[in-house]
Amino acid sequence: MTPFELGFEILLIVLSLSLLLCFIRLYLGPDVPDRTISFDLIASHAVGMFALYAVRTGSRELLDGAIVTTLLGFLGTLMLARYLERRGLQEEE
Repeated sequence: MTPFELGFEILLIVLSLSLLLCFIRLYLGPDVPDRTISFDLIASHAVGMFALYAVRTGSRELLDGAIVTTLLGFLGTLMLARYLERRGLQEEE
């Protein structure tokens, strides 16, 4: 195993552990903003894992998956922020 391959393995392990912590925060998050941040981080971790596997295997198709995951994560965060904004306006009325 070359040092480059060892680096990939270490990065995947660290990214997996961090992803697990984000899922715990998503489940336990006391309020909606905490869950929103954890959802956004989960999407970012997924993109990172897609990119690492794409470089490791030389597969360009995985990069398409990373682009789609980035877009869906951004749209999910945007929709949740819009929901929170509207909920805040309704509470003020």
